[in-house]
Amino acid sequence: MAQPDARSEVLAPAPWVEERGAKIRITAVRTFLTAPHGCPHLIVRVETNEPGLYGLGCASDPQRTLAVRSVLDDYLAPMLTGRDPDDIDDIHRLLLNSAYWRGGSLTGNALGGIDVALWDLKAKRLGAPLYSLFGGRVRAFAEAYTHVDGADAAEIADLVTAARERGYRHVRIQAAVPGSDTYGTKAGGAADTRALRTRSVPWDSAAYVRTVPGVLTGVRERVGDGVELLHDVHERLDPRQARDFLRRVEDAGLYFVEDLLAPEDASHFAGLRANSSVPLAVGELFSDVGQFLPLLEGPAIDFARIRVPTLGGLTPARKLAAYCELRGVRLAPHGPADVSPVAQAATLALDISSHAFGVQEAAVFKPPVHEVFPGTITARDGGLVPYETPGHGVDFDEAAARRYPVPEPLEHDRWALLRNTDGSVQRP
Repeated sequence: MAQPDARSEVLAPAPWVEERGAKIRITAVRTFLTAPHGCPHLIVRVETNEPGLYGLGCASDPQRTLAVRSVLDDYLAPMLTGRDPDDIDDIHRLLLNSAYWRGGSLTGNALGGIDVALWDLKAKRLGAPLYSLFGGRVRAFAEAYTHVDGADAAEIADLVTAARERGYRHVRIQAAVPGSDTYGTKAGGAADTRALRTRSVPWDSAAYVRTVPGVLTGVRERVGDGVELLHDVHERLDPRQARDFLRRVEDAGLYFVEDLLAPEDASHFAGLRANSSVPLAVGELFSDVGQFLPLLEGPAIDFARIRVPTLGGLTPARKLAAYCELRGVRLAPHGPADVSPVAQAATLALDISSHAFGVQEAAVFKPPVHEVFPGTITARDGGLVPYETPGHGVDFDEAAARRYPVPEPLEHDRWALLRNTDGSVQRP
């Protein structure tokens, strides 16, 4: 008698599944790599024995894409085959514990892809939009913000005005620092582009603290109070510099300053908030909701910058959102172009159903993205509106995806490689 294939066995089966006579089972978990926007997207498709019933999730980690795919294909997918997809929280906890050494961004993104796919699948099965599974709507749309950058206050102010005319009420502004590799700004010419590609332009934190606050204040003076302005430091300051920066931007009237400090320096946020009125946002680098808890105690921050795929999906993100609501902290979910339209739609379901929501970062995707991801949601009049169709509403075209292969691994890693003026390594 042939022995059963160990990979086909359901490990640690839920005892109630057979008792309730569940008929639907997971038959396969498939992963796909594509880069229609230029950055790698890792898409997860959870399939079932019911024809046409599947769920889509996003596990995109643009710097460690292949490692996350291995976690999915080699470890998590075999454990899912044969399970009832209905018990999402149970599956999430079981898969999380299976690594024993739990946590980290690789596990977080892999779990996030599966978790969102399971929620999408459940909503489709029930014939309901995803947000309805989270208690329904609490708002008509999710306020969104876009990005602009420039060389000086006058140029940036013109771009903010143009964004305002497109309907945006929130705009993130980034200012170039001459001779410095400044986050969120474009290269000036061919020589600058080559230098940035090889990461040979240094970061000058002292010049940044001297220059950027004046630009931000100048933009505010030019555009007035009719638009919310945001700024991302991208964790490039130390605590002393962060205090000085906040003092200098007091008059800019910012909606928030993002990632003023790196996660490793998070213990300083309480002191910064106690001595400054400038709202603080942090969290896009967090891969565990537990990293937010010390910051929510005081609270020491004003906005939680959650990245749904990296946190492990909607299951932990929803629990964090509930705690943020109780602590008076708003959500400002991470949503650049390396978060795929699938993850954007899943995050929107959380935004639209949570009283803690504040503002959503909204990527402007290139046309090929809409080809690969039918139903990609686009901001209109400065807001995002979810679909009323079952699930999160975004699909995935496998044939179109194959036309946009992902870049070599180190191509996308290079942007995070940074040195200070003295040659020491700087956080990105």
